[in-house]
Amino acid sequence: MQFLESVHMATRALRSNKLRSALTMLGIVIGNASVIAMVGIGQGAQRLAEEEFEALGPNLLFIIPGNQQDRRTTFELPKTLVLEDAEAIARQVPAVSQVAPQINAREIVSYQQQTTNITVLGVTPEFSPVRTFRVERGRFIEESDLRRNARVVVLGSEIADQFFGDRNPLGERIRVKNISLEVIGVMESKGAFLGTNQDEAVYLPLTTMANQIVGRTSPYGLEVSVITVSARNAQSIGAAQFQIENLLRLRHNITGEDDFTVRTQKDVLSIVGTVTGGLTIMLAAIAAISLLVGGIGVMNIMLVSVTERTQEIGLRKALGATQQDILSQFLIEAVIVSAVGGVVGTVIGIGGIFFIGAVSPLASIISPLSILLAVGVSGGIGLFFGVFPARQAAQLDPIVALRRL
Repeated sequence: MQFLESVHMATRALRSNKLRSALTMLGIVIGNASVIAMVGIGQGAQRLAEEEFEALGPNLLFIIPGNQQDRRTTFELPKTLVLEDAEAIARQVPAVSQVAPQINAREIVSYQQQTTNITVLGVTPEFSPVRTFRVERGRFIEESDLRRNARVVVLGSEIADQFFGDRNPLGERIRVKNISLEVIGVMESKGAFLGTNQDEAVYLPLTTMANQIVGRTSPYGLEVSVITVSARNAQSIGAAQFQIENLLRLRHNITGEDDFTVRTQKDVLSIVGTVTGGLTIMLAAIAAISLLVGGIGVMNIMLVSVTERTQEIGLRKALGATQQDILSQFLIEAVIVSAVGGVVGTVIGIGGIFFIGAVSPLASIISPLSILLAVGVSGGIGLFFGVFPARQAAQLDPIVALRRL
């Protein structure tokens, strides 16, 4: 029997049971759509994370207290970074352009009858250029504010809208932890970073933050939460990291494990990529289970089809059809069901990716590899799970089958 004739007969057999064929395809459709959509969502999340880190500013390094072991085993990180460390880096590391130490805390911020719990950052004037934060109205923190422990504050755009609406907030006073502060500026909208809204924050002089809001908590000086460093250029990042690590080891008299960690943007992106990549694989693996279920459904329906078509198989064998002919026809039926289901599932999966991209900040990323893999796997599943029913049909004794006529 010619291959095209087998395809024609398989197609005709599937069309004669449209509802059953459609329900058989459904598992494959759902499996393919899930795999493609999950891979696309995972890659979109990875792209979003990369864009957010790039938006932080060029050629950045992040110095945080504690080493990797500390960050894994303790809830409260050691207070090992101080303002003097940042000042020493700015003076003594030639590969560094600017240094921006900061103190992070969540505090109660209020204006008149409105109260909210938000992020409060104690910063220096270098924070704005290093992190590419721009002022929309008024001004940012200045050196004179640090020297005077000035009670001034710069508002994130959403906090300004929440407290003042359309009114000009400059010159108004808000309270942070019962300390009255004059509003001197409003930042441009910056958006979210890794799920944290950067526009829901207020910025104080670092010295004011340390002396009047959180207090001095380190015995070695004015403790800071993180030091952000801008290298002179992309080629200087490696040198800057090496020089900073050596300087801090000297300053902290370290002979064993470091009590700090220096991360470059590339390091952080690599960590984020590993996490999002692992999540993508996990989501795709979970979605692939439905492909397996769909394959079992194909096998079940094909077994039912063999039972129902026993007389047809016996008649065809009596008229000269070989075992190979019967085997080919049932295998082709199984592959057609799986392949068509794979194509339909691919279309639905791609549509789902575009829909998610339209209603969320995730980028719409279509992975050709995931499409080829999903369609190929669905066809392979049809072939694999179709073998057993097809062999049963091919090995059917024509005499036994014809007795049922």
